[in-house]
Amino acid sequence: MDEIDKLIIKELNKNARVSIKELTDIVFLSAPAVKTRIEKLEEQGVILGYTARINNASLGYLIKAYINLEMDPKLKPTFYPFIQSCKNVLECDCVTGKYSMLIKVAFKNTQELDQFIGQLQRFGSTSTQIVFSTSVENRNVSIEEE
Repeated sequence: MDEIDKLIIKELNKNARVSIKELTDIVFLSAPAVKTRIEKLEEQGVILGYTARINNASLGYLIKAYINLEMDPKLKPTFYPFIQSCKNVLECDCVTGKYSMLIKVAFKNTQELDQFIGQLQRFGSTSTQIVFSTSVENRNVSIEEE
């Protein structure tokens, strides 16, 4: 990956809807060359996809929380399909420490969160932190030109 690729990634990270024409003006390459570079970055798995950032609170999902789950690793074959099917789960990571899973969720109210925690507890004990505010939103790694 060279400096032009890094600049393309930086611009797409700022705005995934940036046009090829705008990118050509930034990196000083032709449109076909920019398109080819983007396709190469996609094929290499550097660019995984393009999404819209949604304000969950504006859709009524006012409760964001992190749930730690202490789970026996033998339950993973049952747990993974379950957690992948839960629409309120924003992210689930297998982590080190006392708790083996860290689950980020969004719910409309604490009652829904409580019901979900009840379902999770069939896999093990939980510890939950409800988010009051967010000082840094979810973001990608910053790609700096050298």
